[in-house]
Amino acid sequence: MELKLNKPICFFDLETTGIDIGKDRIVEISIFKVFPNGNKESKTWLVNPTIPIPPQTTAVHGITDEKVANEPAFAELASQIHNMIKDSDLGGFNSDRFDIPLLAEELLRAGVDFDMKNKVSVDVQTIFHKMEERTLSAALKFYCGKSLENAHSAEADTMATYEILKAQLDRYPELENDMKSLSEFTTRKKIADFAGMIAFDKDDEEIFTFGKHKGAKVEKVLESEPGYFSWIQNADFPLYTKKVLTAIKLRKLNTK
Repeated sequence: MELKLNKPICFFDLETTGIDIGKDRIVEISIFKVFPNGNKESKTWLVNPTIPIPPQTTAVHGITDEKVANEPAFAELASQIHNMIKDSDLGGFNSDRFDIPLLAEELLRAGVDFDMKNKVSVDVQTIFHKMEERTLSAALKFYCGKSLENAHSAEADTMATYEILKAQLDRYPELENDMKSLSEFTTRKKIADFAGMIAFDKDDEEIFTFGKHKGAKVEKVLESEPGYFSWIQNADFPLYTKKVLTAIKLRKLNTK
């Protein structure tokens, strides 16, 4: 089954220096873009993370410091990558919890004002886990009858994710072949930022999900304790979380 698209969708995968969204860096990114007319394009970049790649991480994806020493830093690629994805929805495997948040941090760090306002995301892992509970390699075997060669290569994982989603649509007639519907199906909880530090409550208002104000409405906290905003902005929080918090603060000021 081919995807029904109203706009392009970019399937992508990252290989990184680790799993800390705020601190780790991209060492490889592969993007596979599918257009509504069926056209496709793909691009893979090796990236110099400008920090050491831990040996235990290299053991997973095989990318060493030496391999990326002469590759461009992410800041040099940011505009090219953003131009490829800016008109598209996003798809990936565990992308809602890891790849999109980390990519957003890298783009913001490079001065690119990335957000998800006009796009949706489809996390193929969530469909898989809701339906079957397996890994990426097992998903490809289960849905497509194929073995995943070169696992933990960004390009191989990206292509596997694309093939799995198409096979999932064939297997589950209850899944609607529509990116907005699939995005809603793969969303675990409604959050305002990628890191899940600001979520929406039953009234669709932002609340903090951590610390002493956990469960409290963000607007009320910012009004009653203005210093809390400054503390977050100056502390080691994800850049996108800071951006969302700033937008909430400005929105409140503009309504006065």
